Amino acid sequence: MPQISQQNTHILLKISAILWVIWGLVHALAGGLTISGDTAVAVAGIADAVDPNLLKMDYPDAVGAIINQHGFNLLWGGVVTIIGGIFIWRKNVAAIFVSALVGGLLDVGYFIFIDLGAYNKFVPGTVMTIISSLAITLSFYAYFRCKYANSPEK
Repeated sequence: MPQISQQNTHILLKISAILWVIWGLVHALAGGLTISGDTAVAVAGIADAVDPNLLKMDYPDAVGAIINQHGFNLLWGGVVTIIGGIFIWRKNVAAIFVSALVGGLLDVGYFIFIDLGAYNKFVPGTVMTIISSLAITLSFYAYFRCKYANSPEK
């Protein structure tokens, strides 16, 4: 069995950390813009592959509240993954799993309802899903590789 390099594990965690911070910054910004903007503008920003003229209308206040809740979820999810990225950089195991749960689950919903519905453009939407998937894959690989390397059963 080949030697497992601790240096490679650290590099994988650092790359994952950077990806989570990027993902978090984009989502925190998107959340803030969604909350602070007009409902029609926010919907057009989320469903950016849809002709914005089709989305210009007077939305009921309840729809505005739902969009603002979505913006709030983007904001806190972004903040959590930024903090998670900082702690992943410091090799914190809990941060690996918290970031994966928060960022990953937010992107699963995005993928199912926005990506598969073809309501978004590739950039930034799908790219962010790829970034979170890559961050999860790299950090899980580093964690389980290190865990296996240090297990007494090997």
